[in-house]
Parts: sequence; C-alpha cells; structure tokens
Amino acid sequence: MIRVMVVDDHPIWRAGVARDLVEQDFEVVATAADGAAALRIVPAVTPDVVLMDLHFASGGPSGAETTRRIIDTWPDIRVLVLSASGEHADVLAAVQAGASGYLMKSASVEELVTAVRRTAEGDAVFTAGLAGLLLGEYRRMALDPRTDSPRLTDRETEVLRQVATGCTARQIAEALGISHRTVENHVQATLRKLQLHNRVELTRYAIEHGLIDQ
Repeated sequence: MIRVMVVDDHPIWRAGVARDLVEQDFEVVATAADGAAALRIVPAVTPDVVLMDLHFASGGPSGAETTRRIIDTWPDIRVLVLSASGEHADVLAAVQAGASGYLMKSASVEELVTAVRRTAEGDAVFTAGLAGLLLGEYRRMALDPRTDSPRLTDRETEVLRQVATGCTARQIAEALGISHRTVENHVQATLRKLQLHNRVELTRYAIEHGLIDQ
C-alpha cells in the first residue's frame, strides 16, 4: 500500500483529497496545512509520496522550498505537486526543487490516482499542458553543442525528450516503434552518461541544462 501525505492549506480540499485516496486503497498517513507543519510531521510518518500545494496563506516556507527540504533530507520520499497554479515560474520552481511531477487541481480523481501511483514507482508525471511548457523550456535552455557536455546519440536524445514530457517507457516504445527493453537500455545509458540516478533527476537535468538538438 502506497503511503501518502497531503499538504494543503484549504481544510475542505485537503480532507477531500485524503478521502479520495483512501477510497482508492492508498494509506494517507498524515495531512498538513502548510510547509512548516509538513516538515515537522514527515519524519514521524515517512510517506512514500507527498502531495504538495505550492502557496500557503499562513506564510513560512513555500511548497517549492518545502519540497527542496524534504528531498534534501529524505531522498527516498517523492513529492508530487498538486496546485491550482499553472504559471510557468511555479512549474519550474517545483521541478527545480526536486518535485517528481506537477498536477493541476482540476485533474480528475482517476488522473490523481494514476499520478500518485506513477510517482511512487519513480516516474516523472505532469499534467499534459505543463509537459509541453517544460519541453519548451527544455528547448530554450539547450546547451551549446561546442561545450564539453556529455554527447548523447540521436536515439538517446529522442528518448530523453519523451521522458521529459512524462511518458512511460511503454508509451515511448510505442511512439518510437522499439521494444520496452530497448527504451530502458537507452534510459540507463543516458543516466550513466549524465551521472544521474533516476528519471526524476533526468527530467530535472533536461529542464535545467537542456540536451536537445535544435
């Protein structure tokens, strides 16, 4: 059973999300009204996934800062942002802080459940429109090919682009007409070249540094 903590300053919304998750066989180990409370509670409940809002009326650390502190202190915990904001700056701040994904509060219960499960499995998950925004930023920040950045093959670059938009290995395999195992091999090769550890770090690296042919 996946252990989830819900952090949101709206009590009705917080309770509703927790109820929806419990009804879908998740274990909601705690809820918190802001970042400060979340940081106090996390070590006692050790969730697998933290559902994190970004802006809290009470002040204190923002959702992005709280995410950064959680990831830095408890790297095995994954954070999925669940926010009403689709602002470019908010999405990038969340990803740069270490969030595994970003979901809008307008998402359906089914989308939320799928996102939490995928996040727990180590996937990077984004609301469809936000995936396009991130890929646009990814292109904008592309590294100069004359630098000494690790050189990826064309196929590795294409797989990386797909990973950066939140696609699963199976979806990538279908889109590129290759096997699931081949996709995994390309992902592992890219991780080794970039000295990263998982798909979340790979997505964050893509956004922050860019490795895409123009």
